[in-house]
Amino acid sequence: MNPDKLVFLQDVFPLVALIAVVGVIGWVVTTWMRIKHGYPLETSWGQPLHPSSDKEAQERIKLLTSENAQLRAEIGSVKDRLATIERIVTDEPSRLAREIDGLTLTRN
Repeated sequence: MNPDKLVFLQDVFPLVALIAVVGVIGWVVTTWMRIKHGYPLETSWGQPLHPSSDKEAQERIKLLTSENAQLRAEIGSVKDRLATIERIVTDEPSRLAREIDGLTLTRN
């Protein structure tokens, strides 16, 4: 190989490597932004990729939906309990004592 060509390749190689790295980083960032903002992913031919909707995926969706509803109900009850605790903590002590005494007197 000619030494002039070798020197030329040594000068050009870092530039080619830099262009390749910038291209890959650009592709990764673009894909990440598409996923983040809800755009559909595409194949190399520009056709959108759609997740397969097999029975297993539909079953998982049903299970997650029911779990989500259950957790929302649980959060609602926790919010109610927290509101009661906040009311107890922020009320004046004499009023709380009267309410407790009133409750104990009605049970006896």
